[in-house]
Amino acid sequence: MPLPLGDAYDYAAPEGLPLEPGDFVKVPLGPRQAIGVVWDKPLQETESGVSDEKLKAVLHRLPAPPMPPENRRLVEWISNYTLAPPGAVLRMAMSVPAALEPEKPRIAYALSEPIPDIRMTAARERVLSLLKDIPSLATADIVRETGVSAGVVKGLVQADALQAVVLPPDNRFATPDPECPGPDLSDAQADAVDALREAGDGFAVTLLDGVTGAGKTEVYFEAIADALRRGKQALVLLPEIALSAQWLDRFEARFGARPAEWHSDLSQRQRRKTWRSIAEGEVRVVVGARSALFLPYPELGLIVVDEEHESAFKQEDGVAYHARDMAIVRAQIGAFPILLASATPSLETVTNAESGRYTRLCLPTRHGSASLPDIQLLDLREDPPERQSWISPTLRDALADTLASGSQSLLFLNRRGYAPLTLCRACGHRLQCPNCTAWLVEHRFSARLQCHHCGYAGRKPDACGVCETKDSFVACGPGVERLAEEVMNFLPDARLCIATSDSIHRPSEAAAFVAQVLEGDIDIIVGTQIVAKGHHFPNLTLVGVVDADLGLSGGDLRAAERTYQLLHQVSGRAGRDDKPGRVVLQTYHPDHPVMIALAEGDRDGFLAAEAVARHAGGWPPFGRLAALIVSGNDGDAVAQTARDLAHGAPTGERVRVLGPAPAPLALLRGRHRWRLLLKVDRGISIQDVLRDWLPRIPVPNPVRVHVDIDPHSFL
Repeated sequence: MPLPLGDAYDYAAPEGLPLEPGDFVKVPLGPRQAIGVVWDKPLQETESGVSDEKLKAVLHRLPAPPMPPENRRLVEWISNYTLAPPGAVLRMAMSVPAALEPEKPRIAYALSEPIPDIRMTAARERVLSLLKDIPSLATADIVRETGVSAGVVKGLVQADALQAVVLPPDNRFATPDPECPGPDLSDAQADAVDALREAGDGFAVTLLDGVTGAGKTEVYFEAIADALRRGKQALVLLPEIALSAQWLDRFEARFGARPAEWHSDLSQRQRRKTWRSIAEGEVRVVVGARSALFLPYPELGLIVVDEEHESAFKQEDGVAYHARDMAIVRAQIGAFPILLASATPSLETVTNAESGRYTRLCLPTRHGSASLPDIQLLDLREDPPERQSWISPTLRDALADTLASGSQSLLFLNRRGYAPLTLCRACGHRLQCPNCTAWLVEHRFSARLQCHHCGYAGRKPDACGVCETKDSFVACGPGVERLAEEVMNFLPDARLCIATSDSIHRPSEAAAFVAQVLEGDIDIIVGTQIVAKGHHFPNLTLVGVVDADLGLSGGDLRAAERTYQLLHQVSGRAGRDDKPGRVVLQTYHPDHPVMIALAEGDRDGFLAAEAVARHAGGWPPFGRLAALIVSGNDGDAVAQTARDLAHGAPTGERVRVLGPAPAPLALLRGRHRWRLLLKVDRGISIQDVLRDWLPRIPVPNPVRVHVDIDPHSFL
């Protein structure tokens, strides 16, 4: 059952109700009823110990296609790998319980023949007059067209003047046509497509490694077309749904129809229709966020993971898993190919490609006449901004020149809001979230202070709560809103747009933003990482990175790699058409390996140096990590549990436990947090170490120990 349970439950199959593995059934569970899946083998080696006569019976089978065996194997694999209960993983594969019941029939109403003799009113006359020319209409349509109430329609039905008509199911999803002509491919693209076809349709992992603007999307579109020709379904995973606006247009231009979408912004009705249509095989191509991996595809034959390096593919709450890695497992279970596409592939993926586990296909140049932009490192020690400004004179001049030429610019800073810190100038008190160990971020345009970790929001107080000085709070540091304010001061005629997850969090909003840029209604974009990747703006020629050093500090072992990936991706927005592009990176550390690699275009050299450093320390991908996050409302109980875990920790030459220590976010959403880190050699099963260690340590009921295999966040 989709509950955080470690075991399957035994039930009796009633006579006359044949059940098969994968069937969705309703069963009694204590005083209530629950939905479960008939499994095809015991999840545990031990017997339940319940005699047959004491078993409760399955109530009935739900009228839904059974869960495919590949989905059941994926649930088991993820549960075993992440140490999450199988029921918790199953819940992700049963995210739309309403889809397990058939859709309610659509009812319309038509005139009865003959119309009986009834008392006539003006409202009834309008309804009957409307339906003389239209075969049938639903109640809502009749009400909208005539202005009558629903009660009038109901009265006509009761008087036998109208009769109910069951409408056929609407055609919910158009089928993409693989034979629609696509764009002309470059020689490198055509070679990559040929290589994919020669590899066949069995399991294989292929890294599609191409510079920004090289046309990787068109290559994997051809792979999707081949999968459709074989009668298979295809899944494309995108890290952020905000990237999908232009992607969907390109897909429709190539295949004549849009794919089904799967993301959190869908309504419950859309989710139900999509889930059911995928299970019934009607949907042939799905594009979605990481949760789309768990949909019930009966004929899945290809997975594409676009921007495979993105940390957004890692889920940290609940079942902690990486969608890229689990997508590879799903492809292996289904014995079909998977493509990983990126201009800045992760070190893990590069290492697998170099070892021969993955095939690597390269697109080394931009498509058509476009060329890679020139990247300039601007040393802020030599060219500093004016006081209380963050844009250097050189970057200001570049923005002004680009505006004068009629081209567009992107000003990038990966900080939402107006300022990341608000403090009292009288006593130095900093405004902190009451639920988290995090400073409140000022959002001046909405006049709110907000925590970006738990969502807490409130107005800025009139007086300091410590020294009681009035009007003493001052904003410290820049966010994108403050940058926009600065730009408007020295370029007042520029048409400016702020693009962040605060302003663009729905596909419709992303589409509107893209349309504005493409139509030339925006001169300067001020944005965060939401605009750093995936977008193709032909008239955008200048990218200015305000704080290129942001992200290099801290204890994250992937800090340098992530910074390189983000800056490389945002740089790739410039000069994607005939106009040459220019990138200005403002930095206090122009001699940092990340900055040098960006300026020299030496991605492979940077990754090689990163690999050497990680290998020397036994860090991923050359070692294994598991994070233990101990949390609870009682800070003392959390700290004691963390110490108990450390006291009973495994020891050995190839096993090491770091911690315990308070987490950098020691308070998150009102819960106190401590962390431990288990580090083992690559050849050791980290799951076996945890299975031996954790059950031996008693954990109080109010305290939770969350296990994150292969952690990507260390907060």
